[in-house]
Amino acid sequence: MPHQQPRRSRLALADTPNAVALARLHTADVLVGWGASSEVVETARLLVSELATNAVRHSEDGEASTSPPSSHGGVQTFELLLEVVSGAVRLSVWDREPRPPVLKKVGVDAMGGRGIFIVAAMSRAWGYYPARSAPGKVVWAEIATDAEWSNEGRDASVSSPGLSESDRLRAPEVARADPNLIGRVLVGIKDL
Repeated sequence: MPHQQPRRSRLALADTPNAVALARLHTADVLVGWGASSEVVETARLLVSELATNAVRHSEDGEASTSPPSSHGGVQTFELLLEVVSGAVRLSVWDREPRPPVLKKVGVDAMGGRGIFIVAAMSRAWGYYPARSAPGKVVWAEIATDAEWSNEGRDASVSSPGLSESDRLRAPEVARADPNLIGRVLVGIKDL
């Protein structure tokens, strides 16, 4: 059995509303490139959407950590990690909110609050842990897969400041994108 390269993709995004769509797009692109089934891709897109929405929401609600955030000109980032582990795709999102996610019982008529419920229902396992070298937490979910992953996948890494290698969300120092510039570009695109 040939040794298989680990599959990991890291992406830092400015925590703006259009970041959720970009996170979904990135997830689909990476997983298709890795040879994931369409069912795994669609489930991953849904879960990433919920996790990224929570990350963006925490930056907007003013209740985020009192620790000084790593930001440039008021633009903060969150980070998405996709990886293949033991017959599953693991999705992890780091945000600056230290409070744990809450699994709520949500009524049929509720207008929101279903995010973690959806994550719990659609994943084989999920959880969170406090970020060790940055403010906030990492929320993760795993999607089971029967597929054999080919050795021809790609590692689509984007470096991001703020987390140590032990947090599993820090990419090797490749090239840092300026979060302020990313935020301005995203706001400009939104205004088009």
